[in-house]
Amino acid sequence: MEIICTRPHCPRPKNMMPALDDRDKLGSVEQVYCTSCRMPLIIGGRYIPSSLLGQGGFGAAFLASDRFHPRLKKCVVKQFQPAGNLGTQALEKAQKLFIQEAEVLADLGRECPGIPELYASFPLNVPNPLTEKNDRFFYLVQEYIDGQTLEKKLETKNAPFSEAEVRNILGDLLQILKYIHSIGVIHRDIKPSNIIQDNGDKIYLIDFGSVKQVANIKAVSTQIYTPGYASPEQQTGGAVSPSSDLYALAATCVSLLTNRTPEDLFNPTSKVWRWQPYAPGVSNDLANILNTMLQPNPLDRFENAGEILSKLNVSTLPAPPLTVQQTAPPVQAPPPQVLAPPKPTIPLLKIITSAGLIGFTGSLVSIAATNLIPSVGIVIALVIMAAVGLSISYQLLDRKDLLILLAIFTFLIAIIPKLRGTLTLPNIFILALFTGLGAIMVAVLFRLIYNFISKVL
Repeated sequence: MEIICTRPHCPRPKNMMPALDDRDKLGSVEQVYCTSCRMPLIIGGRYIPSSLLGQGGFGAAFLASDRFHPRLKKCVVKQFQPAGNLGTQALEKAQKLFIQEAEVLADLGRECPGIPELYASFPLNVPNPLTEKNDRFFYLVQEYIDGQTLEKKLETKNAPFSEAEVRNILGDLLQILKYIHSIGVIHRDIKPSNIIQDNGDKIYLIDFGSVKQVANIKAVSTQIYTPGYASPEQQTGGAVSPSSDLYALAATCVSLLTNRTPEDLFNPTSKVWRWQPYAPGVSNDLANILNTMLQPNPLDRFENAGEILSKLNVSTLPAPPLTVQQTAPPVQAPPPQVLAPPKPTIPLLKIITSAGLIGFTGSLVSIAATNLIPSVGIVIALVIMAAVGLSISYQLLDRKDLLILLAIFTFLIAIIPKLRGTLTLPNIFILALFTGLGAIMVAVLFRLIYNFISKVL
């Protein structure tokens, strides 16, 4: 089984864990750790990430499996990953948005069929072996939608969507917006990459990290939006409202109808959208609806999603049972725990190659040091190879670095006779080869003994 490490900037995030292919072991193992950075791989002790789905400014999303589900149910694990250059105030704001997303999804995922359900949300404190401090991560786990984003579908299709396709997408999204707006939630980041169409053509709205939830559905905008799709009032820091989402939805629709980006269709000087020449077959009634939604002044747009649905002749869903004051409580996260990982399990192939390279290189270093400084040369050689071994253990050096060291010492011994002493080059390399094989035998034997003792204890 391949498991992806979720620590940001892990040098080798892919981990092969063949033992976990056994379902009995998969369900009973307490935890496994990244062989590169010692990050716990089973998130929250339950969710096993297998691939990276996407990464943005504030987070990353991973495809994962629930190891306690009888069919290893797929899910999406989102991790809050702030940029390293964020100030304290910006970091607190980003964390608040991430936690807010979990709270909103806890309500919406249960009530609205077009929003993925939230399964869990929790913080996690993990020791960082490089800084010797704890890294704090935030995770949320939600329903996996088997499909593609509209951005990906447009890219794959490489052709405009038909009017019928856009009408269906528009109708489904308006149903979702009608619901979330009625309980005081404004999405604020509607765009093709945040809309998924599953294999049955059902539409889902995702990424609620930029939501705004207010009692009177009015709020001052913050600088979290996607240029081109965001409404003018949002881009200038003005008050956002449901019509701000409607504007972004219309921008998404004209992008689908024309297979062009908003930057190609919008003139920022005149503040006019010029999209119809690129979609000449679109009916007048749909064009009028979209143009009204795209008005720069919020007062000139439709007031709400229900008004547009009536013009599209789409039946609406029943009124939601929740209000802003009656929203269900958010998912309660368990208190964060500091996980103290054991020494990582190193693959056998890595042990063999590393031991062989250390033994071979160590032999060359010993010969050169002994001939150069006869009295203390062997001590110097042992100190050098001990430093190399520790550097590999703490991920400061890898096998590529060992190969570079080996090449350097081989070159020095080949061109400096004093380093060879009375030995010839062939004899030196034969001795180094046997030393490397001996190091491999010792390392493998040690690993067998260690594994035996671990199982017994």
